[in-house]
Amino acid sequence: MKKEKLNELIKERFHYSTDQAIDKPFNWKQMVRLLSYMKPYVKSYLPLAILTVIITTAVRLIIPILIGIYTLDQAVKYKDTDLLIKLVIIIAVLYTVSYVANMLRIRWMNLLGQNIIYDLRKHLFTHVQRLSHKFFDQRSAGSILVRIMNDINSLQELFTNGVINLLMDLIILVGIVVILFSNSPSLTIAIMVILPIMFIISTSLRKNIRRSWQNVRMKQSKMNSHLNESIQGIRVTQAYTQEPENITFFDGINTESYLSWKDATKKNALFRPFVEMSNAIGTAILIWYGSILITGQSLSVGEFVMFAFYLGMFWEPISRLGQVYNQLLMGMASSERIFEFLDEKPLVSNKIDANPLPNMKGDIDFRDVTFSYDDKRTALDKVSLSIKQGQTVALVGHTGSGKTTIANLIGRNYDATSGEVIIDGYNIKDLLLDSVRSQISVVLQDTFIFSGSIMDNIRFGRPDATDDEIYKAAKAVGAHDFIEKLANGYETEVEERGNVLSVGERQLLSFARALLADPKILILDEATASIDTETEVKIQQALKELLHGRTAIIIAHRLSTIRDADHIFVLEQGKIIEDGTHEQLMEHHGEYYKLVEAQFRMLEVG
Repeated sequence: MKKEKLNELIKERFHYSTDQAIDKPFNWKQMVRLLSYMKPYVKSYLPLAILTVIITTAVRLIIPILIGIYTLDQAVKYKDTDLLIKLVIIIAVLYTVSYVANMLRIRWMNLLGQNIIYDLRKHLFTHVQRLSHKFFDQRSAGSILVRIMNDINSLQELFTNGVINLLMDLIILVGIVVILFSNSPSLTIAIMVILPIMFIISTSLRKNIRRSWQNVRMKQSKMNSHLNESIQGIRVTQAYTQEPENITFFDGINTESYLSWKDATKKNALFRPFVEMSNAIGTAILIWYGSILITGQSLSVGEFVMFAFYLGMFWEPISRLGQVYNQLLMGMASSERIFEFLDEKPLVSNKIDANPLPNMKGDIDFRDVTFSYDDKRTALDKVSLSIKQGQTVALVGHTGSGKTTIANLIGRNYDATSGEVIIDGYNIKDLLLDSVRSQISVVLQDTFIFSGSIMDNIRFGRPDATDDEIYKAAKAVGAHDFIEKLANGYETEVEERGNVLSVGERQLLSFARALLADPKILILDEATASIDTETEVKIQQALKELLHGRTAIIIAHRLSTIRDADHIFVLEQGKIIEDGTHEQLMEHHGEYYKLVEAQFRMLEVG
């Protein structure tokens, strides 16, 4: 595959991605928002860390004075042995204090950083859990994973070292400048003449560095999205022998990610050599101009040595400030992406005055409901229907006719664009979400099985259920027999999506899970489409008893699943075109009759 074609394929594959580089100026308000996650620790780890910084910084600023002014200009110059011994002891003690303070600072800052990362990741994950279905429809699982893992991980160094190092370096720089100016203003100005040039060059790099790190995050997001898609779709890839194509595609994304990292680190690497060069220039100026001042007796040897100490100390925090700024740039790029998710508002949320519905009966009414997923194509067009408590109704129609949309609106995964969805006489928008959803169970065609035991998967919808209740639910849907034949029965561990189970077995588990939750409304969305005829017979027998007293909405094409429904609604292009019982609709010889006839012809051909 040519490089140009590969690039076009990558762009096409990810044209929907929201992970685009955000080209904005450095937003200090957003950085303050990020640093606000330190608030819970301002009375614990943070003050302790700041105290150790102050101690360490004070020691570092004092020692050059003791060495230059007191040791060389007094103890050595005047051969005062007692003073020299005292100074050596004092300096040794100060270095020991600095060592202990540094050790404690690292420990407390690591604890602070890890706690902040924990809080931030928990906040983001909790927020994502509450977002609407539309949010997940527009984003791949990989891109969401990148935000929760990679972007937050990139902030770890900032919180662990960056913030506290920034404070320490600023104190050191201010302290050094004050001390040097108080001793020799002219020499101080001479050795720092390079600073304005350095500031101009570093400023010009900021935008490019920030943009580069944003690009790195975007490429990582694409790679994670493709990895997630490739792993989940490996069976299809192998079935169509598309492994070489998939490997080539991944190589293109991997190369883009590598090049983006290379570009970002290359720009980062420009700063430190420049600092070292500035240090060398400053040292040369110190030796030249300092020698002149010593010769003119306006500067002592001790002061010269002190200046040399401080000069070495001065460029070290300057270099670290560049690294901290890079951390801030990386943190800014990551925080923008994190806060983009955190600022995402659920399309479906509780009203301020929403009421609970603790004892749902199961009456459902649609009153002139219109809905569109994208504000372009209408999924439902002024649909009105009524489902009474305990009724079993079937929704029939071609793909895209609006059947699943009705189920989505009942579970309030989306809100109607216009019209009203009524449950037990209440507008669903006036009810607390949890009080509605907790009394509705949905069984989908594509069953999701979580990593864990069979027991855990069935108990998922009702964590407080007893083992006996789980056995009863499994027996009711005909799942007990195959579970007992597994290696460890109900304690058998299954991996993500339950790949060790057959499609029919996974579907039976989803039935047991839904029925254990004891819902007032049960929605079966093509739930029996993947089950063989023998298994379906078992489920039909179980459903006759288990649906008693519950409102059930069945979306299915199989005649055996829907013919016993109390009422059948036939949809086409978002409208109800027929409704009645199976017998009534068959006598009408309308669209439903055609669907049933078509199904019988397919069975005869099969």
